[in-house]
Amino acid sequence: MKYTYKTNGVCSRSIDIEIEDNIIKDVSFLGGCNGNLKGIAALTKGMKIDDVIEKLENVKCGFKNTSCPAQLAEALKGYKNGH
Repeated sequence: MKYTYKTNGVCSRSIDIEIEDNIIKDVSFLGGCNGNLKGIAALTKGMKIDDVIEKLENVKCGFKNTSCPAQLAEALKGYKNGH
């Protein structure tokens, strides 16, 4: 299933996630730091949703209270809670 999440408080504008049986199959960010976000997408591919949430939910970007990785965790929480 493909899920799109509109981000808040970060440079990227949205995240597209493809999930199958609670495993991340693909992630792509619209906007943001291209190389870093491609790296995050590559590292999370094949991981269980809960593992990604645990690792990324508290990541901060500079002075912000969130980050693109934390927004990915929020997106996955939203997916788990019925979108």
